[in-house]
Amino acid sequence: MNEASLTALFSLLAGLIILSAFFSSSETGMMSLNRYRLKHLAKTGHKGARRANNLLKRTDQLIGVILIGNNFVNIFASSIATVIAIRLWGDAGIFIATILLTIVILIFAEVTPKTLAALFPEKIAFPASHILGPLLKALYPFVWMVNLFTGLILKILRISPDDIANDHLSREELRTLVNEAGALIPSKHKDMLVSILDLEKVTVNDIMVPRNEVVGIDLDDDLDGILRQLRSSQHTRLPVYKGDVNNIQGMLHLRNTSKLLLQDDINKAMIMQLCREPYFIPESTPLNTQLINFQKAKRRIGIVVDEYGDVLGIATLEDILEEIVGEFTTDYSATSPDVIPQDDGTYIIDGSAAVRTINKILDWKLPIDGPKTLNGLITEQLETIPETNVCLKVKGHRVEVLQIKDNVVKAAIVHPPLRRKKRSNRA
Repeated sequence: MNEASLTALFSLLAGLIILSAFFSSSETGMMSLNRYRLKHLAKTGHKGARRANNLLKRTDQLIGVILIGNNFVNIFASSIATVIAIRLWGDAGIFIATILLTIVILIFAEVTPKTLAALFPEKIAFPASHILGPLLKALYPFVWMVNLFTGLILKILRISPDDIANDHLSREELRTLVNEAGALIPSKHKDMLVSILDLEKVTVNDIMVPRNEVVGIDLDDDLDGILRQLRSSQHTRLPVYKGDVNNIQGMLHLRNTSKLLLQDDINKAMIMQLCREPYFIPESTPLNTQLINFQKAKRRIGIVVDEYGDVLGIATLEDILEEIVGEFTTDYSATSPDVIPQDDGTYIIDGSAAVRTINKILDWKLPIDGPKTLNGLITEQLETIPETNVCLKVKGHRVEVLQIKDNVVKAAIVHPPLRRKKRSNRA
């Protein structure tokens, strides 16, 4: 037995095992790449990312060239190991070679390289693309033949690769991706991104200023009262109506009244000339749609109406933006007139306060799929209009009705959510 030839066979076997490890790690590394990060790196000019991205555009060809190479070197290694074993142990060497080579390939050519590739896909896939690209061109006839037979088998099984869903993200998947971004995205930015995704779930009816809180100009009032209102108003845009808010005549921007207020002979007709035609919004319009509608109409405020045309309230562009970026005040809970904190940890809340607003201010989870206001929530739970001050439990909150007027709950004391006490296990 030639010792030199035996050494050469061992060297060849070791080289084949290294090649097998390369193909195994390349397959796992390529398939484990984050496709969205890969596309981003490719767009920024990363050469390795571009090569890997081009290879992944035809996954069937990539897998084909990797498996052709991997199977070839594994079968070749098996043959070399058998020759070595027969020379060393005779006919019994075939069995010994099978056992030893299986263990060696599993450890050094499969499990270890694939584990490393799964942990560090970019460090494996990008360098591997240097070899896989030219190798694919060299072995393209074989790859094409393999893919041809594979395609025929898939057709027999009535499976079409074109029917497989692409890698586009759904809305829920994108929300999960944003939430799982960790420290890569600041928490405030995460909240904004998720809020944008949730805009379609919220309608203008959820964020509007209710009709009873709308501040406007009534043309039936005396002129002096209207002028005082124009000079002292805290709002920049006011609806102008006649007698009743359902009879809206237009929208007035106070910026246009600055010159008018300097004149002495002001009348209501002059005020009406400065008004713009009112812009009406159906109550069920999703916020993402209304945001686009505001942009198209070049408006910042709209009158929310129901299916009968009755005015329900007003909605502004700022209201929608607050759904995305949060309240514009630094501590809304401290400045909101509807939510007044008490020393004992409870809150006195106005009955007309929107449930969604209460949840945002206090970070609670009161139900929002039913009534829009606290008054509506209480009457729904009681299934009647309370005649006296009562106490009830709503979604883990203790609610004490504080004031009732005109069949409406005007105010209530609401306790923070009750925490369940942990029961101790006793033998």
